[in-house]
Order: sequence, then structure tokens, then C-alpha cells
Amino acid sequence: MGRKKLEIKRIENKSSRQVTFSKRRNGLIEKARQLSVLCDASVALLVVSASGKLYSFSSGDNLVKILDRYGKQHADDLKALDIQSKALNYGSHHELLELVESKLVGSNVKNVSVDTLVQLEEHLGTALSVTRAKKTELMLKLVENLKEKEKLLKAENQVLASQIYRQSTLSIH
Repeated sequence: MGRKKLEIKRIENKSSRQVTFSKRRNGLIEKARQLSVLCDASVALLVVSASGKLYSFSSGDNLVKILDRYGKQHADDLKALDIQSKALNYGSHHELLELVESKLVGSNVKNVSVDTLVQLEEHLGTALSVTRAKKTELMLKLVENLKEKEKLLKAENQVLASQIYRQSTLSIH
């Protein structure tokens, strides 16, 4: 007899959900330990329950060392995620520019504190970073599209060249 297939969806019964969480968490930790032993890998595992309780497992290396190593290797990715999350917090660039304009135009400029100016500078810096990242993304997509067009044109060119060659060989005979 095999196990019945479990549909992956939220378990409504709270006690059943807690039992399942506990069993699956322990199974996941056991699999992480096995991976560490079998493959001599550094493994870090963090699990946060619905109530906010943190469970962690680390093999060999200290959990902090593994996470630091991850942070160093993926610093650019983490920075990009941080910039994107900040951008979402600040709203659209248009709103940001309106905010800057309202703080700095006319008689208000004399009443603006240094802290407010520093905050505005950070907002603008983040907006600039997001804009540059978006521009880079769009330019990379454009380059990919142009490469695809180049492939298509080269293929079409080969077809036309072979047709011309066939016609020229037929006209000679």
C-alpha cells in the first residue's frame, strides 16, 4: 500500500497544521544534515513558523559564517533587491520629484532642515539607482532583440545567397 497523494494547500485545522509543520521541519533539518554529511557541504537552514518562532540548523561551519559567506558572494544581488524595495517604498519617480519640488521651491527652501535635505538626497539617489538599473535592463533586452534580428537576417541572407547561386549556375548551363 502506498501513501495517498497530498494536495499542497494550506491546512485549515490549526492543530493539524502545527503537527505537519513540526514533522516537516524535522524532516527538512534531517535532509539538510544528510546533505552536509554525504557531500561535505556547508548547509545553513532557517525556518520561521507562522507564530514567528525561528528554527535554524547549520552544519560544520557556524551559521553566521555561512550566511556571511552567502552575503559576500551575493552582495550585488542583495544590493539590487534593497534598491528595488526602497523604490517601492518611495512610490513613483514623479511623486518623488513633486516632493522634492514642494520642499525646495520658493520660500520653503529657507525652512528646510539639513535632515530633510539628507533624506531627499537619499531618495533621489535611490531613484537614480533604480532608473539606471531599469535602463540597463531595457538596454540588455534591446541587445538580445537585436541579436535575434541579426540571426534572422543572416539566415535570410544565406537563403538569398543560395538562390542567387542556383540561378547563376542554371543560367550558365
